[in-house]
Amino acid sequence: QVQLIESGGGLVQAGGSLRLSCAASGRTLSIYAMAWFRQPPGKERDFVAAITWSGSTTYYADSVKGRFTISRDNAKNMMYLQMNSLKPEDTAVYYCAADPSRFGTLKVQYDYWGQGTQVTVSS
Repeated sequence: QVQLIESGGGLVQAGGSLRLSCAASGRTLSIYAMAWFRQPPGKERDFVAAITWSGSTTYYADSVKGRFTISRDNAKNMMYLQMNSLKPEDTAVYYCAADPSRFGTLKVQYDYWGQGTQVTVSS
């Protein structure tokens, strides 16, 4: 089993920045890829960004490309999402997820999920 805990959410004005963190524990050696998803109020949970456990490969949703950066710190079992130039439409609950075998953008493939952290961007 892998446990994931997100932190770093909050309220920020449009144009501002936030850094989300995801702490992984348990069988972290079994993780192949990790990702961030987000769920705006009343909408589906959508893919934001993904990274392999080694950090060698990353992928972003078009809506965040150039503004968000996903990264990992293997020594600390941490994953991060640096969010710059935030927009009101970035408002959502952000979830981190881990997959033991694949790298991808589909939420159904990810076996482990955190509890989520709220990000609110005011206009």
